[in-house]
Amino acid sequence: MLKEALKQCGLIAILRGIRPDEVEAVGQALYDAGFRIIEVPLNSPEPFESIRVLRNVLPANCMVGAGTVLSPAQVLQVKDAEGQLIVMPHSDPEVIRAATAAGLASAPGVATVTEAFAALAAGADILKMFPAEQLGPVVVKAWRAVIPASVMLVPVGGITPDSLKEFTAAGASAFGLGSALYKPGMTAEQVRKNADAFVSAWKQT
Repeated sequence: MLKEALKQCGLIAILRGIRPDEVEAVGQALYDAGFRIIEVPLNSPEPFESIRVLRNVLPANCMVGAGTVLSPAQVLQVKDAEGQLIVMPHSDPEVIRAATAAGLASAPGVATVTEAFAALAAGADILKMFPAEQLGPVVVKAWRAVIPASVMLVPVGGITPDSLKEFTAAGASAFGLGSALYKPGMTAEQVRKNADAFVSAWKQT
């Protein structure tokens, strides 16, 4: 389901800092704009409740996941909250394997080719290239020469609508979007405007 959702819209919304009482409106705004994957980082207020809310209100073709997942125990908590995707800042093979065992998709964070292949060997579904502003399109292009074409490379960190085209030309498959899309305190309407700008840029890549 993960790769299918990314083919529909190659943009993952990262709602770091969102609260359960505001997540429904923001999630709906993102879905209406075209997003089909929404991630709630676990260092947000009451993240498991926000994941439950999103899963209850959004259509089945929208994946809801958790970010900043650091341990196998947290993987099980995400599953209990009906999350479907495990996103990590690192590439701990134990967390990747825990996600697979729980029937959840995984997107570990990698910053070197060595980490990338180790994550794939552990069962990663896609590779989160993090931090993207440090790696840049040049590194994406270099990785693309050695990493199988079937593996989705997803830059995360500092991505803006203006940078999508260059990263995509270098071989990026999709993107994770953080503060340029959502910051704590933003209204659903503000998020919708940002989402529309990203979707428009994505369609032009």
